[in-house]
Amino acid sequence: MFVTFEGIEGTGKTTQIARAVEHLRENGLEVETTLEPGGSRLGRELRRILLSMESRDLTGRAELFLYLADRAQHVETFIRPALMRGAAVISDRYADSTVVYQGYGRGLDPNLLHRLNDTAVDGLWPDLTILLDIEPETGLKRAFDRNIREGKQNKEGRFEAEAMDFHQRVREGYLTWAALNADRFAVVDASGSPDEVFAQVRDALDRALAIRQS
Repeated sequence: MFVTFEGIEGTGKTTQIARAVEHLRENGLEVETTLEPGGSRLGRELRRILLSMESRDLTGRAELFLYLADRAQHVETFIRPALMRGAAVISDRYADSTVVYQGYGRGLDPNLLHRLNDTAVDGLWPDLTILLDIEPETGLKRAFDRNIREGKQNKEGRFEAEAMDFHQRVREGYLTWAALNADRFAVVDASGSPDEVFAQVRDALDRALAIRQS
């Protein structure tokens, strides 16, 4: 089973992924976790470029192709091999991030981005995508606080530094894209406590497990 977590900055993906891993393991699954960008050796190099404040001049199309390169390598060297040996894979972001951030956020064609991503991942899309949804003001405050706490404001703060209207477009883009792909998306209200949010995440995981086992 391949599960991805999506959402704007500050939705609590890290916390919810840790709980999802524990839940799936309690259900007898071997679970591997990964993230984008950065889920491969190449990806770790590209992450430094893509998220750094030093890359504020990176153009939308250059950004796109760096993400596609990261994703193609990630799928072939980590995700697909793990799935082939029977493990469940949970990824913090995947191809939907590029469709939404570079499409709805940057103004590129979402349908073209979907086709490019489909080529990059060689047709491998998640069984379940959990969209953690929150108001951008709330999410950004959480993200800024996290970056300061972890000393990442320069290394990984490029997207947090975007204007609020960009984050609004991304949030609305996620909800639009989720509605267009409702067969695999579960939209979760991420504004509550971690326990309240995970109750929704657990329900989505259990539905996916039931389908997998039927």
